[in-house]
Amino acid sequence: MKSFLCLFVLTSLMLLLSCNSTDNLKQKKRNVNQVMDSWHESAAEAEYEDYFNAMNEKSIFIGTDAGENWTKEEFQSFSKPYFDKGKAWSFKALERNIYFSQSGRVAWFDELLNTWMGTCRGSGVLERTNNTWKIKHYVLSVCIPNEDMQEVIVVKSLNDSLFRAK
Repeated sequence: MKSFLCLFVLTSLMLLLSCNSTDNLKQKKRNVNQVMDSWHESAAEAEYEDYFNAMNEKSIFIGTDAGENWTKEEFQSFSKPYFDKGKAWSFKALERNIYFSQSGRVAWFDELLNTWMGTCRGSGVLERTNNTWKIKHYVLSVCIPNEDMQEVIVVKSLNDSLFRAK
């Protein structure tokens, strides 16, 4: 009877810890989703301060153009005129996959986006410090169907030549 009771208590404890861990993961995913959705919404509503406050001070933003590899400060300078006009850009997540480091303080994700450019993909890294998730790195890319790739290669070949090693 003692061994049954011990087994019951141990099993109950493991189940409780497992549920707690699952709930914690779901909450972390909700928090990251909220940060990313709010970030995209801030751009659509031209909320400059909210948009850039979601980013870590040492954030990097990589845009769709090969020359767009910006520090937060550089990206702020580039973006300011768009925000000043009352609407920057509108990205809406169609799906998002989120993953966490073992410590739970770092999250990385990929997302499929509906944008003015059509379907795009975003990916990035967030870090949790002082109970707040901040975007550390974001990459935006245009999704090109494989069957259209040859046409795209031709269109971008001149610009690509600017980045080739000499």
